[in-house]
Amino acid sequence: MSAGVVVAGAGLAGCEAALAAARVGVPVTLIEMKPGRRTPAHHSDGFAELVCSNSLKASRLESAAGLLKEELKRLGSVCMEAASGCAVPAGGALAVDRDRFSAAVTARVLAHPLIRVEHREVVGIGELTAAAGEGAVVIATGPLTADALAAELRRLCGGALSFYDAAAPIVAADSVDRERAFAASRYGRDSISGETAPAEEGDYLNCPMNREEYEIFHAALVEAQTAPLHDFDQPAGEGPAVYEGCMPIEVLAKRGRDAIRFGPMKPVGLRDPRTGHRPWAVLQLRRENAGGTMLNLVGFQTNLTFGEQRRVFGLIPALHRAEFFRYGVMHRNTFLDSPRLLTAGYRFREEGRLFFAGQMTGVEGYMESASSGLLAGLNAARLVQGEDERILPVDTMTGALAHYISHGPAAGGRRGFQPMGANFGVLPPLDDPPRDKHQRYAALAQRALDSLERALLQP
Repeated sequence: MSAGVVVAGAGLAGCEAALAAARVGVPVTLIEMKPGRRTPAHHSDGFAELVCSNSLKASRLESAAGLLKEELKRLGSVCMEAASGCAVPAGGALAVDRDRFSAAVTARVLAHPLIRVEHREVVGIGELTAAAGEGAVVIATGPLTADALAAELRRLCGGALSFYDAAAPIVAADSVDRERAFAASRYGRDSISGETAPAEEGDYLNCPMNREEYEIFHAALVEAQTAPLHDFDQPAGEGPAVYEGCMPIEVLAKRGRDAIRFGPMKPVGLRDPRTGHRPWAVLQLRRENAGGTMLNLVGFQTNLTFGEQRRVFGLIPALHRAEFFRYGVMHRNTFLDSPRLLTAGYRFREEGRLFFAGQMTGVEGYMESASSGLLAGLNAARLVQGEDERILPVDTMTGALAHYISHGPAAGGRRGFQPMGANFGVLPPLDDPPRDKHQRYAALAQRALDSLERALLQP
């Protein structure tokens, strides 16, 4: 293939990149190492696999995550289209049946006549540029990039930041003791309308604990045995770091007796119907699939050994007989020094035909990765077609995230640059902001969507 786009990696970012380029008439070769090779975090052969949580974060437009989703809808995101067809109840969040989500994205990619898929492992950048001919390359191999390619990327980029990422366990729904759990969304809000819903219709299954139960659980958690971390790829002289946005529950628990009670186990907005009072602490379980047979332990990312997960999490009364479909795991995650290396169009500054996308750029989160892939794929196609790079306005959430990774606070130095998810702090402030936070967020969202519409009208 000549004068086309080669995309390495069929995660969310890679699939978005491939379809973004193909939609504007540029032929695409998408290279994915599965099913021939998987990493320990992969469980299926499909594209766009959600390896950690099945939640795509908040849905409401007045939230940063909701604004990003609405922008992606207007930009033609395949991930947003797929998510809308396989959502599962999750309060104010958009959560999906991960198998159906992956299948939907995979089907869209395979059906496009301009996309050719190759199943093999990429071992060097040279083979990608050779396959692209006079075209462009998008590297979207993600935080779990295979060792050979990761080593070459480090040489090309002058080093990379590394940290560990963690996933939460999944349990069988029918193994939860329903006599010691209750269904309710926080503050009783329905996931679709946002209005108060009957407690029995809540989107979460809540596992309450009294003070004594919580303190026994906390003491066991901080003393529990963790699994050894193998095959970690880190710069010389630096110890492994854990990203705050995916903090293992046992690490957070060691910060203080109440750290997790004010974090993932916070009981606010919930009332135990058995006692009529707010519990001391609560673990929430969220549907993992449309049928509701699998439940995710929300916020319980962990690196405990499998045996310790059974023992310690079994101290939560509702989980005393829980059957684990999947244990929590911890895996390597790597990202680039993007402020030094990338433009706001996700193009590699030192090699104009090379683009990067996904979590390896420093965007944090599923839909954030999708947004980077969409822009990288579009800009790779524009380069092939002889057009200028498309940079979205910084007052849009998609554009602000791209600006952050290319103009971050530590441009020129690695140690201060950390992954960033969608948040209103990355947007420029309003000229005359409302005092009320919700009104301010609504105004920021409306300004972003108006700005995006104007940008989309430009050639």
